[in-house]
Amino acid sequence: MKSIGVLTSGGDAPGMNAAIRAVVRTAKHYKWDVYGIKRGYKGILENDFVSLNSRSVSDILQRGGTFLQSARCPEFATEEGMAKALDNLRDLALDGLVVIGGDGSFRGAMDLVKGGIPTIALPGSIDNDLGYTDYTIGFDTAITTVMDAVGKLRDTSSSHSRVFVVQVMGRDCGDIALHAGIISGAEEVIVPEVEFDMEQLVSEIRMGMARGKSHYIILLAEGAAEPFDFTKQIEEGSGMDTRLNIIGYLQRGGSPSSFDRMIATRMGVKAVELLLEGKSGLAVGIRGNKIIHEDLEKAIVTRDKLDQELYRMAKILAV
Repeated sequence: MKSIGVLTSGGDAPGMNAAIRAVVRTAKHYKWDVYGIKRGYKGILENDFVSLNSRSVSDILQRGGTFLQSARCPEFATEEGMAKALDNLRDLALDGLVVIGGDGSFRGAMDLVKGGIPTIALPGSIDNDLGYTDYTIGFDTAITTVMDAVGKLRDTSSSHSRVFVVQVMGRDCGDIALHAGIISGAEEVIVPEVEFDMEQLVSEIRMGMARGKSHYIILLAEGAAEPFDFTKQIEEGSGMDTRLNIIGYLQRGGSPSSFDRMIATRMGVKAVELLLEGKSGLAVGIRGNKIIHEDLEKAIVTRDKLDQELYRMAKILAV
């Protein structure tokens, strides 16, 4: 009998539970023991391990967040912390580990690989900021949440002829703002990858209102501008009543979409099967609806690039 561990690290993302479920049930199918590691890398240092079976992951497919929980762990990044983590994992006699998280979690996974722990990583991040994969687990649910929020804001925006600035997550990657902006019909999308001209933006708002628009909605990625100053400049320049809405952590929550459940499940199965094949140091992803794997070191440094065609489309549609 062999055994593997599974943990979630970094910011939670809808679909993480679906990935855990797939890892556990696939491992049990192949007669492997499975240990869940609570609170990510912090759980490794504190020996917070729990034995899991198929029943342990019943009724979690539809739940947001992560039932294994997550936590920050600065100690893990130190030499002493890494040495302790490796000792604890060796004492548990794991034959492999599945890490679900974003780029920071991937770096931790890479350190474990270098320490001799066979590890496979899954991309759990609402930001969609890992460029080796078309989509990260949680992204689809996050943009659906933003779409729903913008739809509700549109009702009050048109009732009062207001400009609404809606700040969404995306410090370095504007994918949430771009995708959510298109599917919610936002008039403008501001992303960190593209510089914007405030004077031109204000002019477009004025022209839009002059053409009879009853409202104006701007999707602002958090890394593109300071939201309060941005909103103030829009109001002063346009002369329109302008309100700021920061959606914040609502984007992380909620039941995962069918798409996120599906890719999380497919990636979880693939991760276990890679470990069964004796593979390590790989990141699982999806390209063109095909589950793929990439060298973990390459996956970490391959950043998401803004889809310029989608950005051009957003500009065309914002009339």
